[in-house]
Parts: sequence; C-alpha cells; structure tokens
Amino acid sequence: MKKIVLLLLAFTGTLLATAQKNETKKKTDWSKIDLSDRPADHLMIQYGGDSWTNRPDSVRTGNGFSRHFNIYFMVDKPFKTNKRMSIGLGAGLGTSNIFFNNTKVDIKSPTTRLPFTNVDSANHFDKFKLTSIYFEIPVELRYYSNPEDPSKSWKAAIGFKLGTLLKSYTKGKNLVNKNGQSLYGTSYVEKESSKRFINGTMLAATARVGYGIFSIDAGYQLNGVLKDGTGPSMRKFSVGVTISGL
Repeated sequence: MKKIVLLLLAFTGTLLATAQKNETKKKTDWSKIDLSDRPADHLMIQYGGDSWTNRPDSVRTGNGFSRHFNIYFMVDKPFKTNKRMSIGLGAGLGTSNIFFNNTKVDIKSPTTRLPFTNVDSANHFDKFKLTSIYFEIPVELRYYSNPEDPSKSWKAAIGFKLGTLLKSYTKGKNLVNKNGQSLYGTSYVEKESSKRFINGTMLAATARVGYGIFSIDAGYQLNGVLKDGTGPSMRKFSVGVTISGL
C-alpha cells in the first residue's frame, strides 16, 4: 500500500506539472470559458484503508479493516490566468481507526512510552482498535480537463493537510479468554481515552486522481503518529475513495 501511495503522489504531481506546461504552450482564450455556473464551495468525503509504516514486531495490526473517514467543507478558487487550475482549501474532521491483532494498546499507561502488549495467552478483546480524530485543514492544487463541467471532467489534485488532535481513544469489544470464549457477552465494550501519546499535530501530503465526482485518493503522514520519544517512529499512509463535486 505504501508503494501505491507514493506512486499516486508522484503520478498526480507529474500530471499537474505536465498539464500546466501544456497549457502555457497553447494560446487559450480564457474569456470563452464560463465558470459562472460552477459552484464555489462543496463537501469532500473520503473513505478508505489506513496503515502504519515502520511497525516493530510488537505492533501487530490486523483483525479488522483499519480505515479512515474524512469530511471537509471546501472552497474552490480558479486561477484567472488558467481556468483549468484552481486552489481548493477547507476545514473538517479526519478520523483514523487502526485495528490490532491480540495486542493491548494501553493508551492510559503511566509509562513514558506507549505499551503494545502481546495478549495471546491472556484475556483479550476479540476486536480492538485505536481511534484518532483530528480537526484538519486541507489545501489542494487542482486540475480539470473540463473546467466548465467538473461532473464530466478528468481531474487531479495534489496538496497537503494540517491537523490538530481533538481526541484519541481505544475501543475493545467482546472480552474473551485465551481459548476465544466470551467472558461477558459479545456486546461488551470497553473504552479508554487519552491524548498523551498521540501526536497533537498531523501533517500529510495528499493526492487525488479521478473522473466526475469520484476519485482515488492517497495520503502519507510526514510526521510521526506518536509523539517523539513515546514509541516507535511510525507514519500513517492511506488509500481510499473521494466523493467531491470539484
């Protein structure tokens, strides 16, 4: 998945650079391109898979679909000198859910480093995840093959997003013994919340390529998932689907 993210980032950047170069070679009459019916704002919704890079053996992810769900309110500002290009900026919420395989993540531990404990031979949760919720500001450089009608246009975007941590918590469901037998019933849930170990700031590079309202998106976190000195230096990468009017 990491290779897919990096390839999509590189491909989108190359596509935007090539498109801009081609536009400078052509003498386009921008006065004939009418964007008066194109909306200036829109929602952008993203859903897909997440993972962490550089995980040590103790960080055993899996036993569930690690995923993200993001929603942003965006404003689009076309370039006056090239109406196929625009800047999109906005604000919204980004969530990441990382599932673990028979591993306890003690987010409320008093230790200086976040413990990832193997619980194969002890009571453990059948499903266990770590959720992080950020308030995020995305910024994109965008290209449209048909700027007058984005719903019938190829599009590409490259950019970044900056986030500040609102909440992080672990959620375990269905406590079982080492033999997999449920102790309190399958609906039993336990939550613990703390922001002490999770990086309070998130900075990620992003890219999208698609047609109409749908596109494939990718993101790679440029700083660590955990605060410096509190655990292994891991970074989040994501691949998913975006629904966006622009």
